[in-house]
Parts: sequence; structure tokens; C-alpha cells
Amino acid sequence: MAKNISKRSNMSSQNRPFSLKATKKTQKVNLQTVEVDGKRVRLSTKEIKTMKKNK
Repeated sequence: MAKNISKRSNMSSQNRPFSLKATKKTQKVNLQTVEVDGKRVRLSTKEIKTMKKNK
């Protein structure tokens, strides 16, 4: 099983329809399973993109 090493967490925001009634919603992090140094880990797509850029 891949280990989750990402430091990112869910964001909370509000839905605002035309009536302006605010209801809470959560936006989850886009976690992907990748192989880093021979180990399978779960990272966010933003972290994967940064790692590829810094190679």
C-alpha cells in the first residue's frame, strides 16, 4: 500500500447560489500514487509537478 506523505489537506469553501444562501463544501486534494526512490507514495499533483520540474 502506498504511504501518504503529502502535507496538503482539504480546503473548505462555500456554495453561493442565486439566493445567496451559503452552504459549506469541501474540496479534496488530488492525490496520485507515484514511485519515488523505489517506494510507492501518494503525492498531490502539484507536488508531483514541482518534483518533475526540479529534476
